[in-house]
Amino acid sequence: MIPENKLARLSDRFQAVEAELASGTGGASFVKLSKEHAELAPVIAVVDQYRSTAKQIADAEALIADPKTDSEMRALAEEERAELREQFEKIERDLQIQLLPKDAADNSSAIVEIRAGTGGDEAALFGADLLEMYTRYAQLQGWKTHVMSRSESDLGGIKDAVLEVEGQGVFAKLKFESGVHRVQRVPVTEASGRIHTSAATVAVLPEAEDVDVHIDEKDLRIDVFRAQGAGGQHVNKTESAVRVTHIPTGIAVAQQTEKSQHKNKDAAMKLLRAKLFEIERERVEGARAAQRKSMVGSGDRSERIRTYNFPQGRVTDHRINLTLYKLDRIITGEDLGEVIDALVAQDQADRLTALEADEA
Repeated sequence: MIPENKLARLSDRFQAVEAELASGTGGASFVKLSKEHAELAPVIAVVDQYRSTAKQIADAEALIADPKTDSEMRALAEEERAELREQFEKIERDLQIQLLPKDAADNSSAIVEIRAGTGGDEAALFGADLLEMYTRYAQLQGWKTHVMSRSESDLGGIKDAVLEVEGQGVFAKLKFESGVHRVQRVPVTEASGRIHTSAATVAVLPEAEDVDVHIDEKDLRIDVFRAQGAGGQHVNKTESAVRVTHIPTGIAVAQQTEKSQHKNKDAAMKLLRAKLFEIERERVEGARAAQRKSMVGSGDRSERIRTYNFPQGRVTDHRINLTLYKLDRIITGEDLGEVIDALVAQDQADRLTALEADEA
């Protein structure tokens, strides 16, 4: 049983947040309270279900224990109690998962960076496949996507790309995609039909709000230049592309997708905020920082989290030993959710096991 005082604290906090929001608070305080309300609401819904089911079980047991209850009513009460206990187990498990310590960024939108790794042109073509896979998966979730930048190879692949994915809880789903993705297939450039292995690196960053990261203008160096296309040719004659350098950290981001210098600067600042936010998260969460570094790796084919084997139609996620023979539907994003949901479930199970071990 989950301690009632723990549930009472949650309910009290939820009521306090609702009261503050109703009082007309504004600005950064409103944004933070709204986020907290969105996080607490589904938990409180399960808490209410948990308490209601527990009361129904207690009522059924009282009826069974009452000597005045006739045999037929007692049999019905025992049957109901058995069903309620089964429901209660599932609700309790769900609530335990809801009460697990959460990554503060889980509800955030995300920025997905894809870079071609080992494998030249074929790695770039695979990078383009991954970009399409995440874009389609996001669309199926009802999320909005926007390609913030894209550097193409001569064959139509991508050397690197940055995809913004906007929606509720995007980071919670996509964060497990960080790492090296390996592909095994016959490249379009291979005349002899031999299978090649290539790799692309994916890094997923939570998108930071203005209230999450404060950036001082004096810490920035902003350069403008002409946007260029694949192969270096100029695609316009005005200096619309923008590079923003954060002097204290040395982080530089460039944006040239938009025709407007102002829009490119906004996009560059959004990406910079995400990178600075991630640095701060890594500082606060040292263990997670080590995990992320090992997941992202260098783009080398040996540091892999997932393999896409085209000849066998197989996708294998090496972290959870999951193999699915539906590569065609995963690479198009249609069934990527099956892999992501399995990763989320495994993460929850691992954290629940660790929590139970600590409490034992």
